[in-house]
Parts: sequence; C-alpha cells; structure tokens
Amino acid sequence: MSQTNGAVAVETPGTDSQPMLEISNLNVYYGESHILRNVDLGVAAGKMICLIGRNGVGKTTLLKTIMGLLAPRTGIIQLAGKPINGKTPDQRARLGIGYVPQGRDVIPRLTVRENLLLGLEARPGGISKYKEIPEEIFELFPILKTFLPRMGGDLSGGQQQQLAIARALMGRPRLLVLDEPTEGIQPSIILEIEAAVQKIVRETGISVLLVEQHLHFVRKADWYYAMQKGGIVAQGPTKELSNEVIQRFLAV
Repeated sequence: MSQTNGAVAVETPGTDSQPMLEISNLNVYYGESHILRNVDLGVAAGKMICLIGRNGVGKTTLLKTIMGLLAPRTGIIQLAGKPINGKTPDQRARLGIGYVPQGRDVIPRLTVRENLLLGLEARPGGISKYKEIPEEIFELFPILKTFLPRMGGDLSGGQQQQLAIARALMGRPRLLVLDEPTEGIQPSIILEIEAAVQKIVRETGISVLLVEQHLHFVRKADWYYAMQKGGIVAQGPTKELSNEVIQRFLAV
C-alpha cells in the first residue's frame, strides 16, 4: 500500500486503472463493540468481487458502511478516487452506488412497475425526468415485464430479488453492492440471478461487490476477500480459491 494525499491507497486486484471502490483502514463500532477492524478492500472497475465469511463476521456491516447507513470511527472510503465518508446514503446513490440489501426491501403494496420507477430517484432529475423502464432491464429479468402490474408483495422470493436488483440498476450505478442475493431462493432462480449479474459486469462495465455464501456464485467472481472477526484475513483470485479456504470461511 502507498500513501496518497494523506490517504492509504489500497492495491486493487485485476486492474492497472483507477479502482471503482477503495476502502482503507476502516474501523466500525456498534456502541463500544468493535465490529470492523482495519479493513482494506478494493473493487476494480468492471470486475466482480466477492466477500465471503461465516454469519456474524461483519460482512453486512461493511456493506452498510459503504452505503453510508453506518459511520466508521476511522478509515477512508473512496468511490472512483474521491472520498465519500461525509456523504449521506442518498448522495452516495446519486454518485453511483446501487445497493440491494439482505431481505431485498421490495415495497409490497407498490406494483412491480412502481418499485422499478423508485430506482430512478438515484439519477439526476429523479423520477420526474425519467419515467420509462429501459428494455435492458427486461432483457436481464424477462419475468418482470410480465409482472409489471402485479404487487411487489405478491412475487416469490426469487422474483422479488430480481426486482430489487433491477430497481438498483434503474439508477444507472457504477458500483452494484449485493448482500446475499441468493439467500432463501430456489436453485433455478439462483442460476438466473448468477447469469444476470455476470451479464451486467460483462456488458455494462458496472463493478459488483457481492456478499455470498453460495459457492457456485462465489466462483463466478474475479477476486475474493474472506472476513473473520471483522477483518480481512485472506484474498486472491477466485480461480485459486482452495478447499482449505472454503472450509475455513464458508463451511458451517
């Protein structure tokens, strides 16, 4: 790591260009409980990075901190080379971070169309300026076109997950942050979500930071970071992800 303008620059895997996301020496507390410990992490532009680890090690806390829902006690978060520590969650969304939390947060009494249009709030001008759903959304998730008039709460868990990802994409993010998108979803839908996320990275150049336990999906990423007790304890290309690492950080 090198020192740049007072900030620690994290070496970011898989690229020589400006990283999309850089996290340096991040420490986060709940009250006096130290949850994230000196976390350094980078997401290269146009790459998928997977964060692995057992439940309770701090993965969701890290994503919430990136999104501005939690404030770090120390550390720097940079998006495309610019610090965003002082930005609110809605400001971070407008800067280009699309966030799909664990549990999806689909609004049950709004239609699929209305849920999708809410994603436009992250774009300059908001919903009032853009009122159409791009066809690319339906190319990624064809089922949503059929279900546009249906209430979000009437969809299955897998369909709600597709809707939540599509809603985040409506804001035209530069970085898509996904918290366990396959949790509680039937295998056939998991494969559809995997394929869609790969296509997003491949065809749009959007960077993806993914928290995931499903090993098949983990291996689709370009790089992994493993967390334990609030810190990053291993990292590398997913093609070199060994059974030893899997047993240490994913096996129950």
